[in-house]
Amino acid sequence: MKITPLDIRQKRFPRGLRGYDPREVEAFQELLAAEFEEVVRENITLKEALKRTQLQLEQHVERERTLQETMVTAQRISEELRTAAKKEADILVAEAELQGEKIVQGAHQRLLEVVGDINELKRQRTQFEVQLRAVVDGHLKLLETFREASGAEDNVAFLAKRKQIGER
Repeated sequence: MKITPLDIRQKRFPRGLRGYDPREVEAFQELLAAEFEEVVRENITLKEALKRTQLQLEQHVERERTLQETMVTAQRISEELRTAAKKEADILVAEAELQGEKIVQGAHQRLLEVVGDINELKRQRTQFEVQLRAVVDGHLKLLETFREASGAEDNVAFLAKRKQIGER
């Protein structure tokens, strides 16, 4: 059973022979009712403050939970981004290595072609030199033949002229 300040004020005690002084009892009841009324008001105020504090606590707990979830999500996204960036970097490196290998292979192929061209040019030069030497040798032999023939004709002409001079 809850007692209110009104219950205290309205409470009446039976009178007996030489009992309590009714004025003192009533004065004490009034004092007690006033004090009790103050305690009840304070209790109500504290309950309201407690409700506000509990509401704020619930809000703070909710914010904390939201912040924790946000941080976990941010960490997960950060890790996913880091993983994706590493994969992309690995792909770029692999592509660059492949492209580098293609360039080196192309350069090697071009080197083989140039060496082949040089060897072909050397072969053609050697062949040209042989053919030129054959032509020059042929012309030298022809010149020698002409010289010999010319020298023999000169000798015949010389002898013939001598013979004409001697006959005279």
